[in-house]
Amino acid sequence: MKTIVWDVDDVLNDLMRSWFEEKWLVDHPGCGVRYEELVENTPHRLLGVGVDEYLKSLDKYRLSPSCEDKRPVKEVEEWFLEYGSSYRHVCLTAVPLVAAPTSARWVFRHFGKWIRTFHFTPSMREGRAPEYDRDKAAFLRWVGKVDVMVDDRIENVEAAEGMGIRCLLMPRPWNRARGSVAGMLAALNNCLGD
Repeated sequence: MKTIVWDVDDVLNDLMRSWFEEKWLVDHPGCGVRYEELVENTPHRLLGVGVDEYLKSLDKYRLSPSCEDKRPVKEVEEWFLEYGSSYRHVCLTAVPLVAAPTSARWVFRHFGKWIRTFHFTPSMREGRAPEYDRDKAAFLRWVGKVDVMVDDRIENVEAAEGMGIRCLLMPRPWNRARGSVAGMLAALNNCLGD
């Protein structure tokens, strides 16, 4: 059975869009930037703020009831309903230590029928956690058995491809992926059929 590694934020869900529309724009009504213009991740420079202000806003949203209640990406949820039971699924996300329980709860609530493993690499914030895996590539090297990875960050995809893992880039404004979520999922089916 093939194993798929899924990123959580901006792959299984629309975290950046949700945060931007429900938190940032509410707190900054004069912001003239649209979600489609967030061509950098992290978008702090585009928003005219420091990285700390951006991360504090994002982390506050991550821990809010609004974030916990967000729905999965519709096309991804439909893909799992149709194809999910044919593969093994692992979540691999970079999230602050304080938000990991919330992220795991969200994943298992929406995808627990298929996803049995949740792993995170703590993203850098105040406070330190033991560093088992510096980044997603370190985890992938450790786990060893991965057939395909789906992520929204180019650097994660490039590192995994460098280890011989087939990767798909979720189309988002900040990466080079073109096309639709449906097109990316069709490409996933093609990868899995090889």
